[in-house]
Formats: sequence, C-alpha cells, structure tokens
Amino acid sequence: MTEPTAKDLRRKEALNRRSALTPTQRAKFSLQIAERVLPFADKMGGGPVGGFWPIRSEIDPRPALLELDALGLRSALPVVTPSGLIFRAWKIGDAMAEGPFGLREPEATAPEVSPLALLVPLAAFDRRGHRIGYGAGYYDRAIARLSAIGPLLTIGIAFSVQEIDRVPDEPHDRSLDVIVTEKETILLPGA
Repeated sequence: MTEPTAKDLRRKEALNRRSALTPTQRAKFSLQIAERVLPFADKMGGGPVGGFWPIRSEIDPRPALLELDALGLRSALPVVTPSGLIFRAWKIGDAMAEGPFGLREPEATAPEVSPLALLVPLAAFDRRGHRIGYGAGYYDRAIARLSAIGPLLTIGIAFSVQEIDRVPDEPHDRSLDVIVTEKETILLPGA
C-alpha cells in the first residue's frame, strides 16, 4: 500500500469538512452560489455552460444552471469516456444514464458540445485558483482540451469550508479563472 500524498491528505480533510455540512446548509449555500455565478453570464460566450451532476455531499450546480438557462445559456454535463470527459447537451428534465463513480450523465443520444464556460467541481481549493479534484485528472485534461479550441471561462464552485491554505499543485494542474463560494467570489488574474 502506498503512502497518501500531501494532495490526498488535503483532499480528505476538505471533503470531511464538506460532509459535515447539513443537507439544509448545502442546499442553501448552493442557491447562494448560483446567485454569485449569474454576474459571469455575459462572459460565458453565449454558452454552452458545462456543469456537473452532484455526488455525495458536493455542491449542487443545478440552481446555477437553471438560472443561466433562464438567461438563454444552454447547459451541458460531462460524460466519462475512456479518453476523458466529453460534454453532452442537457437541460433539467432530460433523461439521464448511470455513469461511473455514481454519476448521472446525459444519454448517449444527447449531442456532444464544447462548452465555452465550465462550472468546475472542487474537493479543495486555494486563493491562487488551484484546485484538488478527486484524483483522476479528468477536469485538468478537459480544461486543457477545451482551452485549446478557444477561450474558456473556468469557475470553480465549492463551499467555503473546502478552502485550504495552499494546494500542492503539479505542472499538469490547471488553475481556475474564478472561484465562487457561498461567502465570496474570488477573481483570479486574467478573469
């Protein structure tokens, strides 16, 4: 068995704090975060906006996606494939399929799209815009791929209890443009 890395330990600590929030707190904070995301609608290039389906005690991005949809910005959700994440068009009420890791994904019949903005899930984050995900690097690779196509706005969304002093980042890690919590919006250089 291998020793846990600094990143593994920081992830576990932040996820434990996140899981300690009550379902009522998580729902309330998800709504507050949705309100903080809305001012970035004009920077989302008309969409689509990539979101994600919440798992475990994760923030629920669906309120933000609903608000953005009301402004005319289409949504997309990730689908895990052997070559990485792809995004498929999605809206509330669409049929969903079971994916790996307990994820819900758009069905294979939903068109593949390239989001111009991403709401990125975070296990932990720091004020430099670095994040810790769940360890597989799916979002780092997706951000790199989508950024190569054209401008991409990345907004990390998380509860404030997930903040850590410094993410032990690596060369392949991609920093975010903005981080939004229920308490504040952290604008990073270039956002």
